[in-house]
Amino acid sequence: MYTQNLPLDSVGWSALVAAVPLITVLVLLGVFRWKAQWAGLAALVVALAVALFAYGMPVGQTFNAAGFGAANSVIAVLWITFNAIWIYNLTVDTGHFAVLRRAFTAISDDRRIQAIVIAFSFGALMEALAGGGSPIAICAVMLIAAGFAPLKAATIALLANTAPVAFGGMGNPVTILGSVTGLNPDDLGAMAGRQAPLLAVLVPFLLVGIADGPRAIKQVWPAALTAGVAFAGTQFVLANFWDYKLCDIFAALVSAGAVVALNRVWQPSGAERAPGTPPVIAGGSVDHDPVAERRAGRPEGGDSRADIFTSFAPYLIVVVLFSLAQIGPIKAWLAHGTSQFGWPGLHIQDSAGHPVSTVFSVAWASTPGTLLFLSGILTAVLLRVRPAKAIRVYGATIRQFGWAIFTILCVFALSYVMNFSGQITTLGVWLAQTGAFFAFLSPLVGWFGVAVTGTDAGSNALFGGLQLTAAHQLGASPVLFGAANTSGGVLAKMISPQNLAIGTAAVGAVGAEGTLFRKVFGWSMAMLLLLCVIVYLQSTAVLGWMVVGG
Repeated sequence: MYTQNLPLDSVGWSALVAAVPLITVLVLLGVFRWKAQWAGLAALVVALAVALFAYGMPVGQTFNAAGFGAANSVIAVLWITFNAIWIYNLTVDTGHFAVLRRAFTAISDDRRIQAIVIAFSFGALMEALAGGGSPIAICAVMLIAAGFAPLKAATIALLANTAPVAFGGMGNPVTILGSVTGLNPDDLGAMAGRQAPLLAVLVPFLLVGIADGPRAIKQVWPAALTAGVAFAGTQFVLANFWDYKLCDIFAALVSAGAVVALNRVWQPSGAERAPGTPPVIAGGSVDHDPVAERRAGRPEGGDSRADIFTSFAPYLIVVVLFSLAQIGPIKAWLAHGTSQFGWPGLHIQDSAGHPVSTVFSVAWASTPGTLLFLSGILTAVLLRVRPAKAIRVYGATIRQFGWAIFTILCVFALSYVMNFSGQITTLGVWLAQTGAFFAFLSPLVGWFGVAVTGTDAGSNALFGGLQLTAAHQLGASPVLFGAANTSGGVLAKMISPQNLAIGTAAVGAVGAEGTLFRKVFGWSMAMLLLLCVIVYLQSTAVLGWMVVGG
């Protein structure tokens, strides 16, 4: 039995030791421009060394913790991402993606407007249903098709993915936070709905600025404001007055609809035109090749209604399946398809003598990855893709990620070594000693959690209990601190090594993770600072009226 402990008598010095792995990965990515796979591996090695030599964790359990984390990454990220990109690749292979791109172009031929609709609204819908990096990968490729350079497309997709993450995956981060803390998840969702939307209003403006520089904000601000306010307002209403699990689905649809409606009565100046439709294949061969025709566009112009519907149908399938999976009887039936077992050789307790859960659980029937896999099968049937061809596309999808798979395995192994050895707890205890100022730092705790795990749900699982303990010690609202953890976590999504790896893999720029990190890190810190100020004011009389139950 390994008991978590402080490596040094001083909490401050212990926290510095515990932070070394996280500092390692950030410095190697941002300063030395290492590729994500080597930065992740180096940080994992450092975390293993800290666990072994500073915390005295047994060798077997240390490496077992790494294996536990790597195994979790397969279910939590890879299984989801592979299937989401498989669906996308099936649409590319059949030419329907080109039809989808032209459908978005029909909304507006200004690619800045397209960036809002694709990355912000459509990306939020993907995050609501699947998460796991799939919105980043799918939207980045769609933005390239709209005319953006690969790294700029990845930057926009990463930044846009901040707005919906707190309620992503059908509200999974909030649900997990409730289970960890014992607090009512509806209260936590309502409180997060009074924090995250304040940032969501700003995101479309940032996207437009990145897409075309500061001048674009002046030219396109009505669309950015419409999208931001529509999304944030819907998020707030759903989180506080209906069901936090449905926040992002409706927010995404309402924001997209609002931009489409605005575009009918207003057009931006200085339009950044998307690239034109590729010329039709010469010699009339298009007439005999439906796939080529969909890719190039019909000679007579415009896509048929059937092709347009079919291009959107894969995502409609995803929406329907995920919605059905939330219906009571179906959800209960799917829950039976869960396998779990205690991970062999891991026996851990915290400093108070309470056992740390090392149960490996696979909800193989209800996990988003399985639902996406089923969606992919239905998509292949709908698009009339032969089974052998669908399998070949799946194999190509896995090969597409290459080193990104290794990166994700390393990052998850790193997070679980830090968690099981007690490094994460040490950092949390140190931050909790800041007293009333912890209200300012509480989003930072969630930010650190996502920076390490790559997921808001993972951060809430790691730090939810810490936020609850700190709130009780300080006599503050546990709902406020809990929500701050999930709201703060979303702002690290864009700088997490695993999401950087997914973004670069999707746009064919594997190895450029360091460059991408530097492009988004400043935005991550700026919005985190703003959120820290908001949460601090919510802990005082200034904005205390916003706190649920306060």
